[in-house]
Amino acid sequence: MVSLKKIYTITGLVLLIIILGITAFTTWYTVDESDQAVILTFGKVEEGITEPGLHFKLPWPIQTVEKVSKETFSLQFGYEGKAEKMKDFPEETKMITGDEYIVLADLVVQWKITDPEKYLYNAQNPKEILYDATSASLRSIIGNSSIDDALTSGKADIEADVRDLLSSLVKNYDIGISILAVKLQDVELPNEEVRKAFTDVTDARETANTKKNEADKYVNQRMNEVKGEEAAIKLKAEGEKAARLEKARGDVAVFNKLYEEYRKNPDITKERLVLETLEQVLPSAQIYIMNDDGNTMKYFPIRPLEKELPKENELPQEKEEGSEKK
Repeated sequence: MVSLKKIYTITGLVLLIIILGITAFTTWYTVDESDQAVILTFGKVEEGITEPGLHFKLPWPIQTVEKVSKETFSLQFGYEGKAEKMKDFPEETKMITGDEYIVLADLVVQWKITDPEKYLYNAQNPKEILYDATSASLRSIIGNSSIDDALTSGKADIEADVRDLLSSLVKNYDIGISILAVKLQDVELPNEEVRKAFTDVTDARETANTKKNEADKYVNQRMNEVKGEEAAIKLKAEGEKAARLEKARGDVAVFNKLYEEYRKNPDITKERLVLETLEQVLPSAQIYIMNDDGNTMKYFPIRPLEKELPKENELPQEKEEGSEKK
């Protein structure tokens, strides 16, 4: 009897020590800077913990803690590994563009856990769901894009569309993750022969665009030259128009002045106009004015008289020699 009681006592002490040990070690936990935690009471989620440091809870098995990372994860679609150790999965990346070309497209998705409770308990395998959603999104967007967009300048738009569609799917699945970025790694044609044919087509298209741009440049240059010539002709015409208008105004002003003089002294003005007209029409002719009494008087123009007068600086000897030569 004594030995049995002793056994019970020792067993009780051991159990007590175990219980105290479990209590001591399961009533506290720590959360790192890169982690977030979920508290479960008898398997039911109570709250999420994101603050780093030391925290306390009820001992196991009343409350337990599940931790997940706050870091950003990368999902590689169509390949696995890095650099030299990279492994491709061409069957997964093979898809058809909107203009019915076959391409191989792989990408990487940056994502993180934003709701630990949903990530842990709303789906059995959220990473697999994310992978399938990524495949569906990429195939959908590539299927609505042309081969030119997929291989050349449209990659940025494809990435943006895949990110939007994938974010929408993940939100509908409600698995507690968020999509941060989507980056296409490689989009290429399935074999070398097709790639060469596409390259030839692309080069021909680029050559055609270059020729078209050169033609457009020549047309624009000629149009600018023609517009310049047109503007110069218009300016010249405007100048001639203005000059003729000014000349016409001048002629009208002269005529008006002559007309005023004519009205005041019609006879004198008439004779003056006749004489001036004769001088203009016959500049070398000698004009005589006949009086009514039959006598004649020679009309000496001013310029011939000036020629006959000696020059002020001419010496007498030079005058004599000049007269002899005449």
